[in-house]
Amino acid sequence: MAKADKASKAKQLRKAPLKTPSALGDNARRDISAELNALLADTFTLYLKTKNFHWHMSGAHFRDYHLLLDEQSDEIYAITDPIAERVRKLGGVTLRSIGQIAKQQRLSDNNADYVTPADMLAELREDNARFADYMRKTHELCDEYGDVATASLLENWIDEAEKRVWFLFETGRNS
Repeated sequence: MAKADKASKAKQLRKAPLKTPSALGDNARRDISAELNALLADTFTLYLKTKNFHWHMSGAHFRDYHLLLDEQSDEIYAITDPIAERVRKLGGVTLRSIGQIAKQQRLSDNNADYVTPADMLAELREDNARFADYMRKTHELCDEYGDVATASLLENWIDEAEKRVWFLFETGRNS
């Protein structure tokens, strides 16, 4: 290939739309990216709610609950980047703003002035259970398209969510 042809081809590639190549195909890219973006919005929602309850915890078991929710919020936040990067690896685009998060989240915010510690634990338990269900549905979609890489990530995150549900259940039993 002539030097001029190589330069022309390189210039065309620089102008090409940002679309990471994927062997999974355009339908998989579109569908899995959409599901992962919804999951990412829920992840940010669950993270912020967990931090909110962590910051506003009170009562006799304050220290234990405060530390538990801090640990859980760190675990939740840790999956945000891998979710977004997986979308990009598939060739999709990911969330760009708080507004997009608000439009796509399926988990509810809690803006109450006061929530009892028992209600905080119960609400987070239910949210984490729903979050695990959303991940299972995303896993099913990945199975349909043969996306074993995303499915593998989801399996670990489902296990983490189920552990959070367990801890919140056990902690809330005596509150």
